[in-house]
Amino acid sequence: MTPLSALAIAAAGLAAGFVNVIVGSGSLITFPTLLALGYPPVLANVSNTVGLVPGSVSGVVAYRPELVGQRSRLLTLGSASLLGSLAGATLLLALPGSVFRAVVPVLIVVACVLMALQPRVTAWMTARSGDAVDRIHPGLYVLVLLTGVYGGYFGAAQGVILIALLAIFVDDDLQRLNGAKNVLALVANLVAGLVFVAVSHVSWSVAGLIALGSVIGGQIGGRVGRRIPDRVLRYVIVGVGLVVAAVLAVEWK
Repeated sequence: MTPLSALAIAAAGLAAGFVNVIVGSGSLITFPTLLALGYPPVLANVSNTVGLVPGSVSGVVAYRPELVGQRSRLLTLGSASLLGSLAGATLLLALPGSVFRAVVPVLIVVACVLMALQPRVTAWMTARSGDAVDRIHPGLYVLVLLTGVYGGYFGAAQGVILIALLAIFVDDDLQRLNGAKNVLALVANLVAGLVFVAVSHVSWSVAGLIALGSVIGGQIGGRVGRRIPDRVLRYVIVGVGLVVAAVLAVEWK
């Protein structure tokens, strides 16, 4: 690895850590960077997942104030992310990715549409139930589990999907939900990373550089993201998600 390549990987990790905390799609920065530097796709994906775990921890730490009072919610939904990620990581190592490549851009677009319509959808659900939608809906648990499968398999933009689901099913401040999203994404990345370390080959030099950059990016992103108004944050999430879906659709066509 040349010094220029090492600098590029660390810089990509920093950008990914920043984006992951605010929106979630940082792998769309690091993964293509590794491919451009000549790393095989599976090795790049595995090393990237392991490297981004410390950045996810950094983002969760930055959002600590928003996590107060969410223990029960996070324990319940965290179990869904854990089980889903375990299944997704296993699929990555055992099956071809053609089906996921076809479905993932569609899932991201759907998540963006849901995020854009979230206030109206939440109001409709509240009107039907007569109460605020603040409990863990069984449908949310299943959908978080499925998002965990995707997160364990590849994970780019899983944050966009998670925040859209949380915003629709849970009646809470969007910044608090963003903090919860960071925890669920951390669980998915950590579980997948542990599986990859145990049974697959990891480029530790790559993972280390991404980890270094993503930890710094996570702290910066946490400071910036917590100051963004809910409406602006919603627009950012939708915009980034649509770009990610377009990039994936073109690259995986």
